[in-house]
Amino acid sequence: MKTRTIKVDYLARVEGEGALAVKLSGDKVVDVRLKIFEPPRLFEAFVCGRHFSELPDLVARICGICPIAYQMSAVHAIESAFGITIDPAVRLLRRLFYCGEWIESHALHIYMLHAPDFLGYADAIRMARDHRELVEQGLRIKKIGNHIVSLIGGREIHPVSAAVGGFYRVPSRQELRALADDLEWGLDASVKTARFASTLEFPDFEQDYEFVSLSHPNEYPFNEGRVESSNGIDIDVDLYDQHFSEYHVEHSNALQSAVRARGAYLVGPLARFALNFDRLPPIARQVARDCGLSVPCNNPFQSIVVRAIELVFAFAEAQRIIKAYQPPDQPRVPVPDQAGTGCAATEAPRGLLYHHYEIGEGGLVKSARIVPPTSQNQRRIEEDLWNLVPRLLHRPEHEITWKCEQAVRNYDPCISCATHFLKLHLERG
Repeated sequence: MKTRTIKVDYLARVEGEGALAVKLSGDKVVDVRLKIFEPPRLFEAFVCGRHFSELPDLVARICGICPIAYQMSAVHAIESAFGITIDPAVRLLRRLFYCGEWIESHALHIYMLHAPDFLGYADAIRMARDHRELVEQGLRIKKIGNHIVSLIGGREIHPVSAAVGGFYRVPSRQELRALADDLEWGLDASVKTARFASTLEFPDFEQDYEFVSLSHPNEYPFNEGRVESSNGIDIDVDLYDQHFSEYHVEHSNALQSAVRARGAYLVGPLARFALNFDRLPPIARQVARDCGLSVPCNNPFQSIVVRAIELVFAFAEAQRIIKAYQPPDQPRVPVPDQAGTGCAATEAPRGLLYHHYEIGEGGLVKSARIVPPTSQNQRRIEEDLWNLVPRLLHRPEHEITWKCEQAVRNYDPCISCATHFLKLHLERG
């Protein structure tokens, strides 16, 4: 029986460094490995001993694309540990902050990283030669997201204004209302983005997923909510460890995750869309119907359309917030040095992001645990490939390789985010 290996030595158009190997014996898949070989970054280790007020700036460095997700998960976890209540206006600003991150991240993925797969180009540069207006539209959408992040956070990359208890500085009403024209253009452009994405050719590849995301009774989730799944999980965030486990596999420098006693699950846009569709604004729900999306959407290749629907949501939500915004009396509430243990989860562009911290005397971090979306999705990505490859065996090998790499990019994996765990074994004489 002939044995073949499909190899992608370096995954292109993803954040970070990883590879893929699929081993075939005849017409059967016998092994799939999403190899995350980027060196561990040890964030949980080096934040220990630092004051909790430093955490938002430190964890932002985990990712240059989604630093806000890390900042917000950290500040919510610490506020939970200390019983801190924030001003409602600060809560609105945090949602707007997240709108900016989703806009810039989703636009980057849709136009620059994922669309080339569907249109047959090796990269966005070559795609731009034939689709200049399309690429320019994506870049302008991303620029608006960056502007929102900069206005609230002080700069586009690794923003510096987020703080436990609020922000170091908050914008004025006039500063936010200056965004109005860009947001109006962006909402229209995001609708066009969804319609464009819906015209792409998708393989017939429906999968049986256990979707997991935050769920809020009144809002499409960003910062707050319960952890829910399509298979019946409905828990407070502080029960996360009772339902989800992490474990190490030899071929990856990222921990993989599973639902206890069940297995792989999926986080990210498809999960949020499945579990929170009725909390999208009317315009986003209508565009989703116009694009022919089913709820839930079980085809991972259609995630590009769902991300576009979330762009529509993010622009509509940003418009709602700037109309309602009144600056808080103070940008943040005081947070005294104290001890406590807290956890939180927020929705990064790529999915659920869980943080847990133990704070000791003097406000110093004693332990930290961070579970990124990509490490949660890694096992599910491998299972997609197990199911996809047998359908491709009639194709030339280069097409099989291309389609496998595209299947990984469906998830918009942030490999650098996933490679920061620390496994430490001390043996003393």
